[in-house]
Amino acid sequence: MKKDSFVLILFLVLIASAYSQKSVSVKNLKDFIAKNMESYESLYLDLHQNPELSFHENRTSEIMASNLKHLGFEITRNFGGNGVVGILHNGKGPVIMLRTDMDALPIIEKTGLPYASKVVFQNDAGKSVGVMHACGHDAHMSVWTGTATVLTKFKHNWKGTLIMIAQPAEEMSGGANAMIEDGLFRKFPVPDYALALHVDPELESGVVGYFPGSSFAGVSSVDIHIYGIGGHGAYPHRTIDPIVLAARTVLDIQTIVSREISPLNPAVITVGSIHGGTKHNIIPDEVIMQLTLRFYKEEIYDQMIEALKRITRGIAASAGLPEEKYPKVMVTDQYTSPVYNDPDLTRKVVGYMKETLGDEQIIKIDPLMAG
Repeated sequence: MKKDSFVLILFLVLIASAYSQKSVSVKNLKDFIAKNMESYESLYLDLHQNPELSFHENRTSEIMASNLKHLGFEITRNFGGNGVVGILHNGKGPVIMLRTDMDALPIIEKTGLPYASKVVFQNDAGKSVGVMHACGHDAHMSVWTGTATVLTKFKHNWKGTLIMIAQPAEEMSGGANAMIEDGLFRKFPVPDYALALHVDPELESGVVGYFPGSSFAGVSSVDIHIYGIGGHGAYPHRTIDPIVLAARTVLDIQTIVSREISPLNPAVITVGSIHGGTKHNIIPDEVIMQLTLRFYKEEIYDQMIEALKRITRGIAASAGLPEEKYPKVMVTDQYTSPVYNDPDLTRKVVGYMKETLGDEQIIKIDPLMAG
């Protein structure tokens, strides 16, 4: 954590200040970051032990806002939900936006670490769930705060406007759109450059990976309600079993990616959840499936949705179900477009990184199907 945070804070500071007219002393930056590293780690540990779910980032949001206010930023709280916008005007120059996410995942932490999360939260469905920063947002916020601190300390070395964005609800999607719909780019300066990062457990500590162009996949969540005609498990011939139809569906939709979509277009359809039935000897009337879809092109996404509807209807028809009992394929609100890194900006950023961190610390990575 320490080496990664040090490198990432230095990286963001150097990139954000690279468009200034004054040079930045890398040695002075490194010395300041090292001197204050303990406070960044303390923030990381606090955030890790006190995670909050999407749309519930109340304490986390307040910490992010308070830290920025202490540094002299103009603060807007509760923007697009629990979002935070911090503005620092520092003379005439480019507008740079630095963004972090804040929310955690509904996962019970089993790392055994002395600072492991023990938080249990009642989610929107009324179910008690464990909560954990399993996706690195605690590290993102710590690096983001450290970067704001260093840029404020060395603001005589750069000119322009710095916008710090703490975004809610990344894990469930919706947080970014909520901030935009609330007027993010109407009420505040429009950034010339927007920078963000994500930790990667597959990279060696201290190494920064990059990719120009599409680097993270688009994500959509789909619910499929499969209907049947229930009955007693001892008389299956008198029913149309939705559990069997669900099993057929799981197998048949595997052919969408393998046989309907060009191998040159990356796509993923994963069934992550199946729920149906209440007792050993009862055939239910309904099974609910939950899927995640990954894609890089909108037309591929549309093709997957159409295929899901066609295949599930076909299975229902072949089982003899009437049309009113055909499955419902419903796209949820959880939708995220693919991440596209501007190639020109990426090349500039890579150049700055190599100059200051060394060629061996900067590597080009492959695009991911994560979103």
